Amino acid sequence: MLIKIDFSSDEAIYQQLCNQIILGIATANLEEGDALPSVRQMADEIGINMHTVNKAYTILKQEGFVKVDRRRGAIISVDVDVLRARAQLEKDLRRLLAQARCRNMTRQELHRMVDSIYDDYGCTE
Repeated sequence: MLIKIDFSSDEAIYQQLCNQIILGIATANLEEGDALPSVRQMADEIGINMHTVNKAYTILKQEGFVKVDRRRGAIISVDVDVLRARAQLEKDLRRLLAQARCRNMTRQELHRMVDSIYDDYGCTE
């Protein structure tokens, strides 16, 4: 798994790691049941602190993207609580749409943007 961290970014490293793993799931580079590298291994591969990786894995677990198995470590496991996940996505989307509205983006521009992103993820519907 290729993780790209921008050490000059204002975004926290743990958040970048979370985002990269979620992107991996969205693009099918990571699939249900895939094991993530151990905390130590991931930290060594990227060149970051183990506590940073642990924080990212904890957040991914809380958000329902991974489960932790004592023998296998962090495993990709998309949350089965679909209603809770959708409610959180709607909340996040409302905030993003409000920002777009404040920047005078049109509905058509937003739809084109969403369609383009979905195409990037290989979604056909």
